[in-house]
Amino acid sequence: MSRPPGRKQENHKISRELFVLTYGALVAQLCKDYEKDEDVNTCLDRMGYGIGVRLIDDFLARSAVKKCRSYSETADMIAQVAFKMYLGVTPSVTCSSAAGNEFSLILDKNPLVDFVEELPPERASLCYCNLLCGVIRGALEMVHLAAEVTFLQDRLKGDAVTEIGITFLRKAEDRKHKR
Repeated sequence: MSRPPGRKQENHKISRELFVLTYGALVAQLCKDYEKDEDVNTCLDRMGYGIGVRLIDDFLARSAVKKCRSYSETADMIAQVAFKMYLGVTPSVTCSSAAGNEFSLILDKNPLVDFVEELPPERASLCYCNLLCGVIRGALEMVHLAAEVTFLQDRLKGDAVTEIGITFLRKAEDRKHKR
């Protein structure tokens, strides 16, 4: 039996839409469970971290990427391969420090907010997509790269773009093994 052409793409779109709707329901439930936005943000980050810790194995197996030699290569890999693979978007990468350890991922389109128009005024400090920060942090930690990951800009809060900041916490020379 043969598959009709385009069937796989249609299933991928349905799966993505289901994920986005389910994510929205999760955030809505967390908002009901927690009064403070900071508690919701922490919970989303913690959930994302757990996902990232497990997702890195799938990423490494499916992408067949080679070891990154620098922080800029790592940031490019996150943007060009990981985001494309799991969310279907490719953010642009900018380096924002002379030391070369701070990067921004700029998303023109954030698929997690496809069905969200704006945050309610009483939830102004909610970081709706904070799960992504946890995923990135958890995955990086599993490949021995400690990082701080935060949202710097968010379209849901009126910013022009969605921007995720990644700060690697060790200097590049700290990563080399001593013999």
